[in-house]
Amino acid sequence: MFRSVARSAAGKHLLRRGYATESVPDRKVAVLGAAGGIGQPLALLMKLNPLVSRLALYDIANTPGVAADVSHVNTRSEVSGYVGEEQLGQALEGCDVVIIPAGVPRKPGMTRDDLFNINAGIVKGLCAAIAKYCPNALVNMISNPVNSTVPIAAEVFKKAGTYDEKKLFGVTTLDVVRAKTFYAGKAKVNVADVNVPVVGGHAGITILPLFSQAIPRGNLAEDDIKALTKRTQDGGTEVVEAKAGKGSATLSMAYAGAIFADACLKGLNGVPDVVECSFVQSTVTELLLLR
Repeated sequence: MFRSVARSAAGKHLLRRGYATESVPDRKVAVLGAAGGIGQPLALLMKLNPLVSRLALYDIANTPGVAADVSHVNTRSEVSGYVGEEQLGQALEGCDVVIIPAGVPRKPGMTRDDLFNINAGIVKGLCAAIAKYCPNALVNMISNPVNSTVPIAAEVFKKAGTYDEKKLFGVTTLDVVRAKTFYAGKAKVNVADVNVPVVGGHAGITILPLFSQAIPRGNLAEDDIKALTKRTQDGGTEVVEAKAGKGSATLSMAYAGAIFADACLKGLNGVPDVVECSFVQSTVTELLLLR
């Protein structure tokens, strides 16, 4: 998979973006894992998005409460909550975009291999249901480790005969969000004007922010660029350690996930030049999956 690099009108803050004022198509979005640390703020952000007409919130427990809470927000979309495997099909039917933050969060001392051993089975089951109930939906994979969960999803879809390389995305937007934030702070520029392409994977040293191509140019020293690269690669660990074992990067991940989902919705609606970095299938190198 290859992380596609953005040349985008979609790089602005989510709530500052220029949404179309004319009528837009009805779009159903599902959040799978909506009662979790990422899922709840992500559900709220998707409720705020005027491109969403129906919002389906799914988890194995506690979703009705989240759905009731979010549904009180006075925006366009109708919200429904679904609990348990028996209601998963209802949540997915008719979906245009499916966002998957489901799974366990990363904890101190936990490697991405540890995450894989738990989250792989969760992702496999959810993707089998997607293949059955909404095979044409755009799938936004947040569940970590993305470098592994995206290939798992691809194999599930291939087995079901529904795989489309243009509809499966590993959401790596948080790396871009971090790179922009850290670069703006160091270069003393307005973060709203910053673009930093990030290529590679979505784990540690596989994350490759291209600060040499950052806009606007900051003329940073090589040591500064190395430090920014290291901080971007270790951004998740920084948050896990700061939360002292009580959580991972949930809020910033929800924000990044909402940005990427918004780009997908705009693309479906025919908005031109909306490009975001993502972990997708590639024919550029011998590696099947890169960003």
